[in-house]
Amino acid sequence: MRILLVEDDPELADSLTRALKAGGLTVDTLHDGVAADLALRSEDYALAILDVGLPRMDGFEVLRQLRERRQTLAVLILTARGEVSDRVRGLNLGADDYLAKPFELSELEARVNALLRRSLMGGERQQRCGPLVYDLTDRRFTLDDAPLQLPSREHAVLENLISRPGRLLNKEQLASKVFGLDQDASPEAIEIYISRLRRKLDGSSVRIVTFRGLGYLLEVAE
Repeated sequence: MRILLVEDDPELADSLTRALKAGGLTVDTLHDGVAADLALRSEDYALAILDVGLPRMDGFEVLRQLRERRQTLAVLILTARGEVSDRVRGLNLGADDYLAKPFELSELEARVNALLRRSLMGGERQQRCGPLVYDLTDRRFTLDDAPLQLPSREHAVLENLISRPGRLLNKEQLASKVFGLDQDASPEAIEIYISRLRRKLDGSSVRIVTFRGLGYLLEVAE
């Protein structure tokens, strides 16, 4: 899944980015509110982690404009301003959660996982497509009860397909969710990942179906 982290402290931003990427997420990291607002207007994210004390535009204003545009992605406010009035303001503006600094990385990861479960899977911990199971808590796949190990890009493609059962996703949509701002988002590369995933799903009842000109769909063969 692709998320946006907006944090103006370079050292903290770097450590959080590395930790979140190690957890299997695609992370775009920005350091000011104007850049964050532009990214949120143009890119497709499952979650935004917003610091409040940002240069050029503070996190509350980024959040206000986000909700004014009726964008529904989950937002976690991350800030040193932990007063009740600040928490109330953030939640009233549309934040889904609020974490005050200093914090433990394990708590941030747990809150991120909970928000992603709630926004993408309706609070469920697992998504199933026949014998293929995706556990969002540890972001791992199993196929016929055996672990299915996947490189990060293939994992991201399959994660998006299983998280949207019955919904077609085209190459451009998948590319927007798999590649970060600092990467070459190639829709053509999605064809390669789909081909590799098909080989790994071969022999099971799960298949990726191509609807020419429309996209891909994950389903269980009858």
